This record gives sequence, structure tokens and C-alpha cells, in this order.
Amino acid sequence: MSHQVSIIGLGVMGQRMLTNMTAHAQFTVVAAWDPDAKACARTHERFPSVRIADSAADAIADPSSTVVYIASPPIAHREHALSAFAQGKSVFCEKPLGVDLTASTELVKAADTFGCVNIVNFSLACAAATSEVERQLASNELGEVIGVDIRLHFSQWPRAWQMDASSWLSLRAEGGFAREVLSHWLYLTERLFGEAVLDAAHVSYPAAAAHGDALAETHLLAQLSVGKLPVTVAGSIGGAGPDRIEYTVWGQQRSCRIYDWNKLLVSNGASWQEALTHLADPRETGYTLQLDNAAAAFSGQQHGMPTFDDALRVQVLIEALLAS
Repeated sequence: MSHQVSIIGLGVMGQRMLTNMTAHAQFTVVAAWDPDAKACARTHERFPSVRIADSAADAIADPSSTVVYIASPPIAHREHALSAFAQGKSVFCEKPLGVDLTASTELVKAADTFGCVNIVNFSLACAAATSEVERQLASNELGEVIGVDIRLHFSQWPRAWQMDASSWLSLRAEGGFAREVLSHWLYLTERLFGEAVLDAAHVSYPAAAAHGDALAETHLLAQLSVGKLPVTVAGSIGGAGPDRIEYTVWGQQRSCRIYDWNKLLVSNGASWQEALTHLADPRETGYTLQLDNAAAAFSGQQHGMPTFDDALRVQVLIEALLAS
């Protein structure tokens, strides 16, 4: 069964999803739209079979589509999702669900009322590294888990490949690395261990930009807890060197570290050892597994994708942290 998709937003994530869906047997992209005419032109050149719609509303209303994938800036997620629900269509939304908690809460209630499938693209949901950590936790190979550490560092923000979206990614209103990156790891924390609580946080912001807009965070420290399990977060921007994205689960018998999104290290107390060596490309495997599970969701089958409700819980944590 092929799910017919309309795409809203043709930036980096929209283009990536378009490419991956085109290569996946269970998806066909039928329409797409972006406010940037150049992005639409590039898409038409690469994928001539995809209709470039006149507007977001036109793409959502395409009579052949049953799924709407939303990759617009966060503030528009609610509007597009509500429009899709009103037309009986399933929604696949980028994270964060939104930036306004009242609006996102209303969106979750609307999703329940309409009864349409709703999922969010937290990329770790179906990653091979996540499944392996879950397996080791279930088999008690880690022993007692005594803590989780999340470490993020970016030499610049937005990253070089995100510069086309810097008009919003760089600003406090919608952007920042907490919403764009940390949210993935807070979702994973709740997935692995249960509902998290923000205990304390400190966030640093730069002075307002010359044009008056408030820039996004540059540094953050936070302490969360899941029951008695401590979760520490440290994130920063600036300085020469490679980016750092690490998620470490510290166990008494074994520890696991997910790094660079899709790679996994394990240690029994000695040096870290690579896991997932049986996979030629864990990143590509993750893309395929994510779409396999999305297709299952849209077909009414069992799946591992997060819902709007899951994303709202993460949004509550992120917005509380940023307000610290």
C-alpha cells in the first residue's frame, strides 16, 4: 500500500523527507509547497512528478493525498495540522510540535477529537541505536542505571547546512538548539525511562540582534529526573572544533552512549567499543525504519512513532527550561 503525501515546507527537512519517501515503496509524494519560489523550482527540477501547489492550503487539499507532512517553521505547525485534520487526513509533523503551550495543547485535543493519525518526526524513535539500548535495558545487561548525561556542542548555530533557515532558527521566538536538537534526546529519555521532571536549569542568551530580535540560547545547563534517576544536560555554542552530540546511559555493569545520532558505543568499564557493526550505514537504516513505522501508523498497524501527545510532553519540558 502506498500512502499519498502532501509536503508543506521544502527546506532541509522537507527535501530530506521528500528524497527518502520517494525511495520508499510505501510512500508517494503527490504535492508540495514552500513560500520560497526557489525551493519550489529546485524541487520541481529534481522531482518533476510532484505537483508544486499554489499555497499550503492547496497542497493540503490535494484530492489524491491522504497524509500531510509538515516541515514548516514551528509556529505554523498548528495551522497546517488543523487544516489537514479537518479534511480527514493523517499528519506527520516535524518537531517541536509548537512553541506556544496553549496552542499545542489545543492541537493535541483537536487531534483526539478528529481521530486522525498524528505522529511526530523524532528521529530517534525507530533508530537502531535506540532499539539496541532498549534491548539491553530489558535484559538487564546494564545493571542498575544510575544516571543519564546529555552533552551538546555546536561550533555555530544555526549549523552551516541550516543557514537557509537562519531567519527563524537563530531567534529565540521559534529557534535555538534546545527545541531543534535537545528535544530529540528528551523524547528518548521519556521513551526509555518514563516521564521526566525539570528540577533546575540555567540558560544564557546573547544581547538582542541589531534589528531588535532576541537571539536564541547559547549555553544551557539543566537537571531533570525520572523518579530517582538523574538526567543532566549541558549544551553550548561557539569555538573551533567538531560538533558534539552524546547521550550516555550509565549502568553499574555496562554503559551505552549514542553519538552522532545513529552510532552506539558500549563499555563494561574499559574503553568504549563500537556496537551496531553489523549495519553498513546506521543513518540510512534509521531513515528506512522511521518510514516503515510511519507507514504502519498510517495503515492502522502497530508502530513505534511518537504521537502529538508525546511531543507535547517534550515541549512542556523544553519551554520550561528556556524560561529559566
